[in-house]
Amino acid sequence: MLLTRPLPPIDEWAGDTFEAVVPFMGESITDGTLAIFLKKPGDRVEVDEPIAQIETDKVTIDVNSPEAGVIQEFVAKEGDTVEPGTKVAIISKSGEGATHVAPSDEKPSEKPTSPPPPPVEEKKEKPTPVVEKPKGRPPPSPKPSATEPQLPPKERERRVPMTRLRKRVATRLKDSQNTFALLTTFNEVDMTNLMKLRSDYKDTFAEKHGVKLGLMSGFVKAAISALQKQPIVNAVIDGDDIIYRDYVDISIAVGTPKGLVVPVLRNCENMNFAEVEKEINTLAKKANDGTISIDEMAGGTFTISNGGVYGSLLSTPIINPPQSAILGMHSIVSRPMVVGGNIVPRPMMYIALTYDHRLIDGREAVFFLRRIKDVVEDPRRLLLDV
Repeated sequence: MLLTRPLPPIDEWAGDTFEAVVPFMGESITDGTLAIFLKKPGDRVEVDEPIAQIETDKVTIDVNSPEAGVIQEFVAKEGDTVEPGTKVAIISKSGEGATHVAPSDEKPSEKPTSPPPPPVEEKKEKPTPVVEKPKGRPPPSPKPSATEPQLPPKERERRVPMTRLRKRVATRLKDSQNTFALLTTFNEVDMTNLMKLRSDYKDTFAEKHGVKLGLMSGFVKAAISALQKQPIVNAVIDGDDIIYRDYVDISIAVGTPKGLVVPVLRNCENMNFAEVEKEINTLAKKANDGTISIDEMAGGTFTISNGGVYGSLLSTPIINPPQSAILGMHSIVSRPMVVGGNIVPRPMMYIALTYDHRLIDGREAVFFLRRIKDVVEDPRRLLLDV
């Protein structure tokens, strides 16, 4: 008797496989590069578990599994340029048809070797007499000419393609230099009072608000005050017009392992110190984790860059288009200063303002930076609005 296994119902086959596709990447992003697969064919994945990463001009976006199952195959390759909706992988709910990738243990098959040819009898030749050449010094090796550059060997060099984010940053910074009339003005700030304020209230602040009190919030509040007193610094040129913005969105430059990103603090003029610190911490964590969204980096009316965290003493930051100015913070160094006729050590910081001289005159730029200095050196000015 012939026994046959009954075929499974059609419903068991329908809907067994699902496609993982590239998600929507933002209004201004049309494509990206498939940077890396996080899983292999045959791996089991859960719902919404990342299986690949797409690198765009601004952020890295995960491709998530639509269902729990086993990766059957990848239909795209690393390095491919992909658009939203592009198929990346096939996910099988049942796991059937998945190809497990494992290192091969098979040894290459040994082909039978043909017998060696019979030895050929060598004909003996009469030795020829050796003529000795007169001994002399060997000719000197040619010396490289003075004009010939001595280049390092090519094997000591590596050529690595630029990431999309790095190419985007390079393009924007060069466009900034080519478009704006860049000029930088400097000042120095005595950090004594702001550091004392943080030292006196850091424990109480952390206990009440659940976040540490840093120095960045003090500079953000000082920048808000300066932008409100010098609104031209918050404006931007658009063709033959000047656009004045009656809101303050401050971009905070954050260095990540993949490059520079600039998340934005929205409507800073309505924030207190605690809200500023919380928002900075949230955005910085997302930037370092690679989970920050396009919307969280779009816009901005003014940028603050803190090179002091890397030990920078002085710099001339470049404007982040389409803004008109950027504030550069630097490291705090104890230096001798004259206070009340006496020379005393003070924690000092150089600050720099790079601005578009087409729009902002030197007078407004100096007044702006002076306001930053006044507020940081005496934070009580914020309470009294003086």
